[in-house]
Amino acid sequence: MAKKVSSKYNILLVDDYPPVRRLMKKIIEASPELQVIGEFQDGLDLLDFLRRFPAQLVVLDISMPRVDGFEATRRIKRDYPTVKVLILSIHDYQEYVDYALSLGAEGYLLKDEVDDELLPAISSLRQGKTFISRRLSA
Repeated sequence: MAKKVSSKYNILLVDDYPPVRRLMKKIIEASPELQVIGEFQDGLDLLDFLRRFPAQLVVLDISMPRVDGFEATRRIKRDYPTVKVLILSIHDYQEYVDYALSLGAEGYLLKDEVDDELLPAISSLRQGKTFISRRLSA
């Protein structure tokens, strides 16, 4: 499901668990300058959509069917290097953070910090900064 693209900051949400997508969409769309232009349950659908509709940011779960978040990040950064990637994960391992960043992701957000950290993460990425969840960067 896609919305008409406007001058707002365009974000794609990718997570195989609909309640997580709904929560993120609600948080994002409370901000007037942000909009969700697509929601997907796996990386393959995301990559197909990106070929047709530009986005500025992808919020991407690691653990998904068909194409996981790491592989989707690798492909996004190869084919659309200006698209920013914020990894979303339940995994709080430094090795995962390091690997995501090595693939080109600009941020890593833990799912249990979405309520408080999603908008600050998006803001950081929009400013060209890297964002790492508070618990991981402590």
